[in-house]
Amino acid sequence: MKEKTSITLSQDVLARIDKLAGSTSSRSAFIEAVLRDYLKKRARAAIEARDLALINANAGKLNAEAEDALQYQARTWLTDADPD
Repeated sequence: MKEKTSITLSQDVLARIDKLAGSTSSRSAFIEAVLRDYLKKRARAAIEARDLALINANAGKLNAEAEDALQYQARTWLTDADPD
């Protein structure tokens, strides 16, 4: 469901919207598409910020686990490569 609203924009912004929208899209459709994209990017950025905070909060533990796995792999590789 769509709802009618009114906004005030400067003439130069409207001119750029009209140029970008062209004759195939109305101002309203163009502005709605731009705002949907913006909101989608904001939501994605919030998720990425949350994920980054979780990774940073657990960086020490994650790094220790990676180091342990690498040391195990190195020992296994060295043992398997040793001809004695």
